Amino acid sequence: MNTSHQKPFGALSRLLALCAICCVLFCTHASAQNTPGGTVISNRATATYSDGGGNNFSTDSNTVTVTVANVSGIAITPDAGTRPSLVAGQTTGTLFTFTVSNTGNISDQVRFLANGQSIQVTGPAAVAAAVIDIDNSGTINAGDTDIFANGADVLSASIVRNASIQVLVRVNVNAGAQNGNTIRVMLGDAATGSPTYDNQVPDNPATPSANEVRTVAASVNGVREARGDITATIENDAQLLLNMSASSAGPLPLGSDITYSLTLSNPGARAAQSSVDANGNGTIEAGESITLGGSTGIFVIAPIPVGTTFKAGQTFPPGTVLYTVSDLSIAPLNAVWTTTAPSDLTQLKRIAFNVGSSLAVNQTAAPVSFQVTINSNHNASQDIVAIADAFALTSLGSSITDQSEDPSLNAGDGNANFTEGNAIGSVDGNGVLIRTTLTLNGSVLLGPFGRPDATNTTNNDDFTNRSVTTGIAGRAPGQTTDATGESIFTNTVQNTGNATDDIRITAPTVPGATFEVAISLDNGASWTVVQPGNNGVTVQDLAPGATATVWVRVRAPLGIAVLAGYDTVIRAESINTTGQTNDTINRLYTGFMRMDKTATVINETPNGNGSDDPGPDDAVPGADIIYDIVYTNISTANPAGNTTNSTLTASNIVITEDGNVGNADPTNPNNWGDTTTHVSAANTRNGNPDGTITGNAPLSTSYVVNPTPLAPGQTGTFTFRRRIK
Repeated sequence: MNTSHQKPFGALSRLLALCAICCVLFCTHASAQNTPGGTVISNRATATYSDGGGNNFSTDSNTVTVTVANVSGIAITPDAGTRPSLVAGQTTGTLFTFTVSNTGNISDQVRFLANGQSIQVTGPAAVAAAVIDIDNSGTINAGDTDIFANGADVLSASIVRNASIQVLVRVNVNAGAQNGNTIRVMLGDAATGSPTYDNQVPDNPATPSANEVRTVAASVNGVREARGDITATIENDAQLLLNMSASSAGPLPLGSDITYSLTLSNPGARAAQSSVDANGNGTIEAGESITLGGSTGIFVIAPIPVGTTFKAGQTFPPGTVLYTVSDLSIAPLNAVWTTTAPSDLTQLKRIAFNVGSSLAVNQTAAPVSFQVTINSNHNASQDIVAIADAFALTSLGSSITDQSEDPSLNAGDGNANFTEGNAIGSVDGNGVLIRTTLTLNGSVLLGPFGRPDATNTTNNDDFTNRSVTTGIAGRAPGQTTDATGESIFTNTVQNTGNATDDIRITAPTVPGATFEVAISLDNGASWTVVQPGNNGVTVQDLAPGATATVWVRVRAPLGIAVLAGYDTVIRAESINTTGQTNDTINRLYTGFMRMDKTATVINETPNGNGSDDPGPDDAVPGADIIYDIVYTNISTANPAGNTTNSTLTASNIVITEDGNVGNADPTNPNNWGDTTTHVSAANTRNGNPDGTITGNAPLSTSYVVNPTPLAPGQTGTFTFRRRIK
C-alpha cells in the first residue's frame, strides 16, 4: 500500500523541484527574492477516506523536500533620475545619492572598482568624493567607506536580502559651466535591461568591465551587475548686470561736465546677497559678506576717470555713498573707504554706491549717478573712459562682479582691454566702461632752438641766423662765393594744442632751386630733403606742451653774392587741426661782417704859388692819408626789446692792416709801410673808443685791431693816418 503510493509522490517531488529551479533561473529579473536561498521546502500529502461501513481513516504520503537555490540580485536606483539644479563653481551641496539594493535571496556584498572607476561623470563637473554612507546620515563623514580614492577594489559589508546601502557621490561643478548644461553621474555601466538596467548578466562574468558595479557571492545565476544614473541641470546663480550711460559721448571741450548714470540688475536664477552663511553654521563670519568702510551691502564702484575731477556740491542719500583715496592699484574691495569725501577732491580715486543688502531674481536696484569735470589740462587725444564694477555674493557665498548688457562695453574683452590701475578699466576685467571723446584743438609753435614762441614783427617771421664758413674768404663786397657752403639750423617745435598731435614740418619757401634744404628729427642721424610742395617730415605723437628738436641743413651753391642773407621758411602744421601752422625763418648768410674802406688825402702845406702847385688833397710827400675801415654786422637784429630770435654776433674780431704784405705777396697791394709813416690810429664805436690796437706807435708799419663783439646791425670804424714820405 505504502509502496504503491510512492511513485506519484516522487514524480510530484521532482516536478516541484524543477519548478523551483525554473523560478530561480528565469524569474529573478529585478524583483526582490522573498524566499531566502537555502530554504528547505517540504511537501507531504495527507488523505482521509472511509470504508463504507461508517469507518473513517487517514493516511500520509512520504515527505519530499526541495532546497531553494541561492540567487544573486542587484538594483541601483534611481534610473534616469534627477536632482535639484546646480550652479557654476558649486562645490558644496552637490551630492548625488544612489541606493544599491540586494534583490537576491541571500546576503551578498557589492564590488566597487579601484580608483573610483565604478563612477562616471559627464558634463562640466568632476568627482570630488564618493563613499558608502555607513551611518546613513546622507552626508560624507570620516567613517564612511571611500570608493573614489581607493587604490584597490572595495567590497561593501554584507547586505541582507531585500536590504540596501546608500552611495554618495559629490562633484565639483566647473567654474565655466553654462546655464542649461547637464551633469550626469552614473554608478555602474550595465548596458542592457532598459529602462532600469538592474540585475543584468555582466558582459564578462569572470572580469568586471571598465565601470562596473557587481555582486560577489556565488549563486545559481552567477554574479549580477546594475547601473543607476542621476542628472542635474546647471542654472545661473545670482548674476550682476550693470549698465552705465554718460550724459554725452562727445566730443566735448575741456572743462565740460559729464554725468554718469548706473543701473544694476540681477538676471540670474538666484538672489544676489551682501551676506551669505557660506559654511552653513548659522553665523555670518569674516569673508561671508561684502563690507566697505563698515557698511555691508551690494556695491557699485566707479573710479573717477583719469583726466577728470569729482564735481563738488553733489548730494546723495545718507549712508549710500562711500569714498576712497586709496591708489587704483589696490583692488576695490581692499581699499580704505569712508563716508566722507576728501577735502581735496583731486585726491578722490573711487566712489561706491550701496544699492541694498540683496537683489532678487530679475530685480533692478534704484539707479545711481555722479558727476565729474574734465580737467582743463587733460590731453584731449585721450578719451575720458569711465568704468564701473558691482560686487555681491552668490547663493554659494562666492563673490561675483558684473557684466555689461552690451558685450563691447566689458573691460578686458579685447575691444577695450584696460586695467583699473590706469583708471580706465577694471581690476577684475569684467567692469562696464564707457568712452567720451574730446574736442581736439590743434595748435603749434616753431621757432629758434629753445624758443618755439619767438616773434619778430609777427609770430611767423621769427628767425635764426647762421652763416657759411666756406667760399667767402678773401671775397670783397660785391663779389661771389668761390665754393659751396652749408650751415645747420636748430629749431624747436612745440605742441600748444590740447591733445597729442602729429606735427608736419615742411619748407614752403627756399632761397632757390640750387639750394638744398634737408630736415632731420634724430639730431642729424638721418636727413630728408624737402622742397616747396612736398610732404616734409612728421614729428609723431607729440604730447600737449611737449617740444621736439628739428635740425635744418641748408646747402648753398658757389657763385652767389657774398655778405647777403638767404631765407628758408620752415613751417609746422598740426595734423589734429589742419591749417593751424606756424613759420620760422632760417636765414643763411654768406659772411655777415662787411668791411668798407676809404682813403682821404689831406695836404696841410700846399705852396699856393701857382695853378700847378700841389693842392690840399694832392698826395704829395708830406701829405697825410686817412684810411677809414667801416666794419658792419649786416645780419638781422632782434626788434627793440625782443630777445627771442637767434641772431649772429661777430666775436673775436681781428682786423689786420699790414703795410708791407704786398712786398711778400704780389696779390696783396699793401705797400704803405715803406712809403708812409705813422701819424695816428683809433677804433671807435658810436664815436667812442673801442677795443684795442696793436701797432699804434711812431715806427709802426702794421696794425692789429681787436674790437669788442659786434651785435647785429652795429658798426665800428678803424681809422689810421699815414704821412707820405
